[in-house]
Amino acid sequence: MKGQQFKVEAGKKLFINRMNELEKGATVEFENVLLLDDEGKVKVGAPYVEGAKVVCEVLDNECRGDKVLVFHKKRRKGYRKLNGHRQDLTNVVVKEIVIA
Repeated sequence: MKGQQFKVEAGKKLFINRMNELEKGATVEFENVLLLDDEGKVKVGAPYVEGAKVVCEVLDNECRGDKVLVFHKKRRKGYRKLNGHRQDLTNVVVKEIVIA
């Protein structure tokens, strides 16, 4: 999911980095599953678990995250700079986790 790792369960809602190509109601599959816990049976991928994928549905593609403040300062120099931004996010819900 764009370089990030998430712990997911069926029915769980996630905020992931914006995926511009997706629209509301679209289905997206993530096939790079690193670890799978099937009721106590743990499968660790090398690097990925073969045949496993996570199926998600897009709830909203126009979300914004909380404001992140970036503050730079150099002591004794009178230099202070404050910037901030809000990250663009996509809200998805995990429909199912498919195990091969």
